Amino acid sequence: MEEPRGALDGVTVLDLSRVLAGPYCSMILSDMGATVIKVEVPGTGDDTRGFPPFKDGKSGYFMNMNRNKKGITLNLKKGKDVFLELVRKADILIENYRPGTMEKLGIGYEELKKINPKLVYGCISGFGHYGPYSKRPGYDIVGQAMSGIMSVTGWPDGEATRAGAPVSDTVAGISLAAGVLAALHYAQKTGRGQKVDIALVDSLVSVMQIINQIYLIGGRIPGRTGNAYESTAPYDTFPTKDGQHVVIGVANDKFWRQICEMMGRTELIHHPDMAKNGDRVRNRDKIKPIVTEWTMTKTAKELVDQLLETGLPTAPIYDVKQVTEDPHIAGAREMFIEIEDPDVGAVKVTNSHIKMTETKPGFKSPAPALGQHNREIYGGMLGFTEEQLNKMKEDGVI
Repeated sequence: MEEPRGALDGVTVLDLSRVLAGPYCSMILSDMGATVIKVEVPGTGDDTRGFPPFKDGKSGYFMNMNRNKKGITLNLKKGKDVFLELVRKADILIENYRPGTMEKLGIGYEELKKINPKLVYGCISGFGHYGPYSKRPGYDIVGQAMSGIMSVTGWPDGEATRAGAPVSDTVAGISLAAGVLAALHYAQKTGRGQKVDIALVDSLVSVMQIINQIYLIGGRIPGRTGNAYESTAPYDTFPTKDGQHVVIGVANDKFWRQICEMMGRTELIHHPDMAKNGDRVRNRDKIKPIVTEWTMTKTAKELVDQLLETGLPTAPIYDVKQVTEDPHIAGAREMFIEIEDPDVGAVKVTNSHIKMTETKPGFKSPAPALGQHNREIYGGMLGFTEEQLNKMKEDGVI
């Protein structure tokens, strides 16, 4: 039986990125079948090889982010000619160096497109490749800070709060994946590649969409509202009698009518302070105690079951253990899979969130050892002899 192919079968990606944002992008592409060649510094490799958590001394961070990739080592200063040969074979290049780094090495986009006009050059940085802040260093927390998202995260009387997950890195990674695939489609039609420039800050400014509009349209600077939402109410977390919390999202007047009926408070349906969504947003502080009084009469399970019966958006608040054991998320949707790593044996990783009916993304091979595929790529793809490879290793090129 023929091996199932991914949607990106035949696409070659040269991945110079490290840590999170770039590798997350290339992981998405590799999960969908692209041949991703991960280029690492000889001797040390990607920083995340040293990031916890570890299993038998091997980084779970690295194993998860770099599955399905081929791994080679290359010193870009000593092996520029070798790198250019790889570029000739690539459809997409991904890097997340600080802007200007590739140009200093003589391998920026303007130089690379001369030898491969169809090359799609994807880059992620803190602030993008142009503008007054372009040379500033950028990490996830910087993206969260300057996008405004931290200013609206947390409680009104508390400090600005970072989201618990690295959202600017991952949103930027997803954005770059979308951008390079669109550019690849264009290149295949026209023969012309292009540079796709993604900034961590821009990515989260885009996520802020509706929050931005509050200021752009109304002139009010949004603040922190805890778990409430600026645009609808009640849309928040609520306590239950067993000490847990659930989320309830009353996003329209129909849902408001339904929850009033369930609470036995039908007089609130047409109350002038609560009848329409805009009224409820202005009076959310009056509404939350009313709903809380009712939710506190039930356990979290009772409350969620009752609300779901009527079609109201609700959910328990899971910890990570509960997520990994949920029959829908972990079971039917296969968001966690067990892979076999040659060094540590069976290990669980987070699976692809992209579900496709014909070309299912997913696990094909474990994250590579440092330089594991040097001979396969340099010998098989570029035609270097064993003698040449040994000399390159001696000279510190690979």
